Amino acid sequence: MWEAMKLICVCVCTFKRPRLLANLLTELGKQTTQGKFSYSIIVVDNDSTESAGAIVESFRTRLSVPVAYDVEPEQNIALARNKAVARARGDLVAFIDDDELPPEDWLLKLHTALGHYGADGVLGPVVPRFEIDPPKWVLKSRLFERPPHLTGLVLDWTQARTGNVLLRHSVLKEIEGPFRRECGSGGEDRDFFKRAIDKGRVFVWCQEAQVYETVPSHRMRRSFLLQRALLRGKSSLASPQFGATDVLKSIAASFLYTLCLPAFLLFGHGVFMKYLIKDFDHIGRLLAVCGIDPVRQKYITEVRRWGTSADGVGLAKPREANQGLRQ
Repeated sequence: MWEAMKLICVCVCTFKRPRLLANLLTELGKQTTQGKFSYSIIVVDNDSTESAGAIVESFRTRLSVPVAYDVEPEQNIALARNKAVARARGDLVAFIDDDELPPEDWLLKLHTALGHYGADGVLGPVVPRFEIDPPKWVLKSRLFERPPHLTGLVLDWTQARTGNVLLRHSVLKEIEGPFRRECGSGGEDRDFFKRAIDKGRVFVWCQEAQVYETVPSHRMRRSFLLQRALLRGKSSLASPQFGATDVLKSIAASFLYTLCLPAFLLFGHGVFMKYLIKDFDHIGRLLAVCGIDPVRQKYITEVRRWGTSADGVGLAKPREANQGLRQ
């Protein structure tokens, strides 16, 4: 049965990140297969202006693997992922974010682990790759680091993401959606994994199958991190698992974090920012519960100034053009 699984479709959802997308496609074209599988690439552009179209077209003639392109005009990451799944062909589907870079043996390691453990999916680590030397407080806060796991660990849904994953196509077909439209600003991946695990599907970790996430300078700015935290808090309300208990937890957490912020500052700016961002996650959730929406865009794609813009969206016009899909 495993020998028949020879085709992997690598799905990439993108939103106005031409330079990073080009870097990713370059590295995807270098994947080593050792004759164990073949693979293709599908890029779904979540920009109605089709800003990624020319880039993908240029790679069609440059890469030795098939590259397809489609557009999801509604700005919704869940719908973009669903369109990628609908276009995917083969027994296996991989997801990688448009700001990530895989080593040449990335797919091979995921494929090997999937067969070895007989799992329904394999996830790997995402390691930050800073474009410039980050401030010391960023390193001390470890905001861009994600916890490692032992290879073979069976994952809980809270540990699962789609930034670096290989899945059996059958799992995506049996889960309704498979990504829910209401989670269009984030959290659609954890929701999918929860529903899949509830159905008995098993996902394991492969520490060796790491990819590198490009972190441009603007993502290290405090305003970017805080705005994104508010959006994460707001997006959590779309989860079917969200309930009254979560509201009470956020009330308590926000009160304690806010109360302790002066003490956190004594331990350095990195510690202070780490807990301020946690505070903003809960504040964003509580504001959304009250019907207050300080961050109205669906994705935090750039650094913006606090305040009210002329178009009434609650924030000023963008200060820089380097954009991206989401965290």
